[in-house]
Amino acid sequence: MDHNEEFEAEPESGGQPALPRRAGFRALPIVMAGVIIIVSAVISLLVLRGRPGSDSALPAGDAIRPNVVGVAEDSGGPDGESAGALTISPAPEGASGTDGSSDGTLSLKEIYRKNIDAVVCVQAMGASGTSTGTGVIVSADGYLITNYHVIEGKASCTIVLSDDSEYEAALVGSDELTDLAVLKIEAAGLTAAEFGDSDSLEVGDSVVAIGNPLGMKLRGTMTNGIVSAINRDIVVDGREMTVIQTNAALNSGSSGGPLLNVYGQVVGINTAKFSAYAYETVEGIGFAIPTATVIPIVDELISRGYVSGRPTLGLTCESVPQYAQIYYRLPDGVFVTAIDESSDAYAKGIREGDILLALGSTRITSEEEYSAALNQLQVGATVTATVYHGGAYYYVDLTLTEQGAEE
Repeated sequence: MDHNEEFEAEPESGGQPALPRRAGFRALPIVMAGVIIIVSAVISLLVLRGRPGSDSALPAGDAIRPNVVGVAEDSGGPDGESAGALTISPAPEGASGTDGSSDGTLSLKEIYRKNIDAVVCVQAMGASGTSTGTGVIVSADGYLITNYHVIEGKASCTIVLSDDSEYEAALVGSDELTDLAVLKIEAAGLTAAEFGDSDSLEVGDSVVAIGNPLGMKLRGTMTNGIVSAINRDIVVDGREMTVIQTNAALNSGSSGGPLLNVYGQVVGINTAKFSAYAYETVEGIGFAIPTATVIPIVDELISRGYVSGRPTLGLTCESVPQYAQIYYRLPDGVFVTAIDESSDAYAKGIREGDILLALGSTRITSEEEYSAALNQLQVGATVTATVYHGGAYYYVDLTLTEQGAEE
């Protein structure tokens, strides 16, 4: 028998002996204890070397203490520069950020104070519910700008000024293609915004947005950022638009508000913030219609009530719901929900409840596709429409007229 093995006592009643256990295993606790003692000694030595006063040690807490803006650490960098600290230098004389500064730029506070009374809350009501957006006052006698999509399809509109006074607004004119609308309230002595030149913007310029994100509860919110891109072409609801791209935070309710430069001038009208693009979540991307586009459109809306040259068939359309396609066995297209009785479409027999399926060779299955197809056509042109009417399909040649000209 190996003398390095020992057995447990044999069990009574002839039980089987226990498995052998190595006597050497008894030494394991002793070895572990020795290792623990050695490690403890090393740690103690290291701790003693790291106490304050040692040449190689940092004062306790320095490794995690945050840098404090405006408070510099002892000079430690080359040429006496601060090591790892942030500092704010006093503004040089003549560049205080006021209207009288040498370059005319304003501080964020001054931009806000200059513009907040020219920014309004737009509440548009209709059968489908209430939409809330932002508007910009453009004249002391009550003309203001907002986005077309804010008031689209709504029956009435209330304007709330910065002093909480409320006014009923009348629609002066709108332009779906540029997503702009002009409203009018009966008021006087209002603060009008100052407009600047969007063509002078460059990527990297600082900008500010003021609006009403998420509605009335957060109205008058200001966010800041930079110009991320200029002359950016995007498609919104089937309409291609050339816009300013910014990373200033824009949310639902900010549409129609001003994008402001460092002089407190409006350089764009905020129109959309994409939370998703190409099925991916995207943050920090917002868009504004440049004033180079806004000013001529607004001037024409005020003088005419519409923008000349915009084609129309006189039809208002909505997508055919999928349940209606299945239950009623209707084709996939857009319902005609309203029709101008002076239009060629009405004269050719198209009525409410008909379904528009195509314009020329362009298939139409949504309101966005309908708008996009119209925008590719010219006033006075003739297009063949495919229409589902009374359970049968028809081809109808329709002539486009100028949007708003008949009003």
